[in-house]
Amino acid sequence: MSAIKSFDHIGITVDDLDSVTAFFVGLGLEVEGRMVVEGEFLDTVTGIPDARTEIVMLRPPGGGTGIELSSFERPDHEPGSPAAMANELGLRNVCFEIDDLKARIDGLADDGYGLVGGIGRHEDQWLMAYVRGPEGIVVALAERIG
Repeated sequence: MSAIKSFDHIGITVDDLDSVTAFFVGLGLEVEGRMVVEGEFLDTVTGIPDARTEIVMLRPPGGGTGIELSSFERPDHEPGSPAAMANELGLRNVCFEIDDLKARIDGLADDGYGLVGGIGRHEDQWLMAYVRGPEGIVVALAERIG
């Protein structure tokens, strides 16, 4: 029997909480809540004494696995690689199944977000593309075609 009961969320540390939140809301996620967290709980869980962070929890319409965006007020965040490619160690991407991949990519391009590579076709079942969003976050968008 598995010890895992469900997959609740993925956490992403960001610098500009508002712009990254707007990006994910533009993709169709909904804000579940926004709050500041500090104190013994946060210090214990993160292992960072005297930490303070503001978080936004986002979920797809109807619920499901969420994305927790966190921006640390203290201590200052440590910059990552905004141009990371798929072979760099760490979290590679967050993937969403969508309809009309081409239209979504065009809309994101209008907002200044471009493709990492191109649109791939996998076994006449899926179209997929990686889009680099704010702060270098890579979002995979997949459209079921077969």
